[in-house]
Amino acid sequence: MSDAGKQHGLTGWRLGRRWLRLATAACIAWSMAAAAVAAQGAPIRIAMIEGMSGPFANAGAAVERNLRFGVERVNAQGGVKLADGAHPLQLVVLDGKGSSEASLVQLRAAIDQKIGFVMQGNSSAVAAALVAAIDKQNAREPDARVVFLNYSADDPALTNASCSFWHFRFDAHAGMRMDALADVIRDDRSVKKVYLLNQDYSFGHDVSREAARALKERRPDIAIAGDEFHPIGRVKDFAPYIAKIRASGADAVVTGNWGNDLTLLVKAAREQGLNTKFYTFYGNSLGAPAALGDAGVKRVVAVADWHPNVGGAASDAYYAAFRARYPSAGDDYLVLRMPLMIEMLTQAMTRAGRADPTAVARALEGMKFDNGFHASTMRAQDHQLIQPLYVMEMDRAGAPGVHVDNEGSGYGFRTLLALPANATAQPSSCDMARPAR
Repeated sequence: MSDAGKQHGLTGWRLGRRWLRLATAACIAWSMAAAAVAAQGAPIRIAMIEGMSGPFANAGAAVERNLRFGVERVNAQGGVKLADGAHPLQLVVLDGKGSSEASLVQLRAAIDQKIGFVMQGNSSAVAAALVAAIDKQNAREPDARVVFLNYSADDPALTNASCSFWHFRFDAHAGMRMDALADVIRDDRSVKKVYLLNQDYSFGHDVSREAARALKERRPDIAIAGDEFHPIGRVKDFAPYIAKIRASGADAVVTGNWGNDLTLLVKAAREQGLNTKFYTFYGNSLGAPAALGDAGVKRVVAVADWHPNVGGAASDAYYAAFRARYPSAGDDYLVLRMPLMIEMLTQAMTRAGRADPTAVARALEGMKFDNGFHASTMRAQDHQLIQPLYVMEMDRAGAPGVHVDNEGSGYGFRTLLALPANATAQPSSCDMARPAR
């Protein structure tokens, strides 16, 4: 082994030892807190409607881990404190199969079980269907209302023209994410031509539209070499798309692909030796770094509300607690906004003094939440969470700024641009109707 290789191995060993100590301490603290649970009231059930089977089942499983982590943290601290005492949270997982039709069936099942809080995110098309159904349900049956907590459906319309009092988004929408990526592309003078490749559904079209807008505003000299959409969840081999990108002469690809569609895309890019940069919404997740390997080093850029190499004692401790709960490398995907959504919901219930959906929705409006390293505000106008965003670049674990890797791949991300919450906010056209009672 070369001296550089030995040094890299030593660095990785030291980092591993450091994180082992942190995770061990977190595990002990977790066990002690769990033993102190005192919530004795009836459980407050919250339903997750997500694709737990089919081509994006891995994404659904990752969501469940993150939400369960949030629920367990709340319960370990004594549950939800209401006027009649403390109540534990209970996560109910319903398989929406990634389709609007199946998700609407599961929504009805949740309503029939008298569950007043529903969560979903891995499809903007599904989210739009749920919002419309919940609006009708709440108008028709005011004594069986439902609040919709959205952790990942990023169609800007959901907090603009199609906004609803009953819908709260805890992720940055496509325009907010794209503006952050475009701020980095603006300063990358090597980029002259960009290829847009996205999934053929509402969110993919949002990414394409927002990319064209943001690039025109920041770098009007950049040419759009291609703007293509592919069937969502049905492409098994992206080699033909990689060939088109290569033929276009593009210097960079912008994609909002997620789940298996992203993993297969970056795998095909590696196998075909495509050396363009990838500016992504989710390039830091679910097998993508491992699929790219060295081909992704300093070539894959992603944007997120947080990542494990943000730094700071509080952030590191939170990540260590997640790894203590889910020690398998394959489960190493903490999506901070998901457990924080659970904590904000808990705080809103406590403020309302009851788990009534209408009262909790009113308590969420305008709520400020700070866990010690990630301050955010649920904007009352449109129910869009305003929070920090990070643009990050892939590199080998142990490189400067990359003290932990992703999913045991040996590759992680360093921060290129950190945007405070107030710098990520965008104006909204939302004009929502609020219930009289």
